[in-house]
Amino acid sequence: MRVAPVGGTAVQDHVALAEIELCGELIIAASAADEDRLSLESIDEVLKVAEERANAFGY
Repeated sequence: MRVAPVGGTAVQDHVALAEIELCGELIIAASAADEDRLSLESIDEVLKVAEERANAFGY
C-alpha cells in the first residue's frame, strides 16, 4: 500500500484551481439571479468572456 508523504509536498494545479474559482462565481451568480436560469449573456459576463477575448486579440 502506498501512502502520500506527510509535509510540504502539496502540488497545485493552477488550471484546476482557476476552474474551481469560475464554477464558484457561476454558483454565486446563479443563486443571486432572479430567473430560474442564467442567460448565456449573463454567463459570459460572469466568466468575463469579452475581457478575455479582448486580451487575447489585443483590443
